[in-house]
Amino acid sequence: MNYAGALTPPESAALLTAAADAVLVDVRTLPELVYVGRVPTAAAVEWQQYPDMTINPNFIAQLRQVANPNSPTLFICRSGGRSHYAAAAAAAAADMRAFNILQGFEGDINNEGRRGQINGWRFHGLAWEQSQPVARAAG
Repeated sequence: MNYAGALTPPESAALLTAAADAVLVDVRTLPELVYVGRVPTAAAVEWQQYPDMTINPNFIAQLRQVANPNSPTLFICRSGGRSHYAAAAAAAAADMRAFNILQGFEGDINNEGRRGQINGWRFHGLAWEQSQPVARAAG
């Protein structure tokens, strides 16, 4: 791990509250944000692009539009995988104080094949909203 750290959703929410300059970046695809839900204060910068899921070639440039390298930047995705890679890329290419949010927005899959039942941002009752327009970083 070459970024600042990995935090649980409650630890992430506490950091976002405590550090006024902290930024939350949601790296999921636009369809995920629209149909699954999103954190209202999060900036949207796709790590992978829908529908082919190729790495966003403009990720770092778009990230620099919404995050300051001197401020804590927290990354969230569905379950913590893409946000891990996004945090690593941000730390390496943009020299950011990057944090991965473990468990992600929806959390791990339970025994019935469903997310959101055992962990994740929504599971912990943290702020989120459904089907709102999403502002995307230019690029």
